[in-house]
Amino acid sequence: MKNVRLVICIDNSDYPASLEKRKVYETVPDQDAEKLGQIRVIDESGEDYLYPAKCFVEANLSDEIRAAVVNAV
Repeated sequence: MKNVRLVICIDNSDYPASLEKRKVYETVPDQDAEKLGQIRVIDESGEDYLYPAKCFVEANLSDEIRAAVVNAV
């Protein structure tokens, strides 16, 4: 299984066309963005963009569910 960081969108109010609330998203590592309180996420367009980190929470999924989600990505 790929070492993928997954997050769940909890607030899409400023980005309704790009993010779906309660959806699991894959992130792309970006240390510079994290220093600024942002997170790089592969959004609905299939491209990665920066969003405020406060819009997401870590997706703490069981191994079985995580494998299913990562393989679907």
